[in-house]
Amino acid sequence: MGLSSDVTALMMQASARMVARHGDALQFGGQDLAKPLRRRVPTCHGRVKVDLYLPPGADSPPVYVHLHGGAFIMRFPRMDDFFCRFVASEAGVAVVNVDYGVAPQARYPVAQDQAHDVFAWLSEHGVDWGLDQTRIAIGGFSAGGNLAASACLQIRDRGGATPRLQLLGVPSLDVAGEVSAKQASVSDPMIGPGLLKLVRATYFKDASRRTEPYASPLLAEDLTGVAPAVVVTAERDTLRAEGDAYAAALGQQSLLVQHVVVPGRDHYFLDGNDPDQAHGLMRMMAEHLRTALS
Repeated sequence: MGLSSDVTALMMQASARMVARHGDALQFGGQDLAKPLRRRVPTCHGRVKVDLYLPPGADSPPVYVHLHGGAFIMRFPRMDDFFCRFVASEAGVAVVNVDYGVAPQARYPVAQDQAHDVFAWLSEHGVDWGLDQTRIAIGGFSAGGNLAASACLQIRDRGGATPRLQLLGVPSLDVAGEVSAKQASVSDPMIGPGLLKLVRATYFKDASRRTEPYASPLLAEDLTGVAPAVVVTAERDTLRAEGDAYAAALGQQSLLVQHVVVPGRDHYFLDGNDPDQAHGLMRMMAEHLRTALS
């Protein structure tokens, strides 16, 4: 099971550039920005590549650290190039798109540590890149939402500058719960039992650690002190219940800025089949980042 899962993960990695094309229909802004700058950030697991998108004409812009999705398996940060460009252009912030480690080459907690370390480094050294290191937010989609939420818990526990905002889009927040208990409202969901089992068998290979809050932020006993959050879940998504529950827990601590449930959508909540809806959601998220970082 372990070897076959790793082989499957490697095959998914190889196909990422061909299958992760949901952003092709979502080019709503920022296409005129310069090519992102490739940088490297030191972490406890070695130097991590990041793409730095700079807003036009900005002097010492604030920073949004973005973590792409891909089930902890697909290492393809350019899948969210469309969103990074849009945020940089619309919100006037620099976007740091992180190329974190994935399975089977990396296992938990490598990506979670890297997400924390990139944020921590930028909060201390962002000025070296001409950035305002005092104004930083963090976020991500799907697996990236897990990493962003985990990073916020780690920042709270270890000390350091608190993010101005965490932006969690269709986040994976419980990798310990029974796969059979995760139900979607459609017969053929984008995230099915097979993919959930694959994630556990590859990236979260050590079952004894899946209940750790840094792996499953929904299982954190206390959210006091984490960054305020915008949470976006999708009506038909297998992961909706855990995202809704996390939003409710944040709300109990007065840390929920907004929770949006996207009607009619499965896990790809930014769906090119309804570009007007997707554009509205992107504007909403960019405006929250602009406000939090202003």
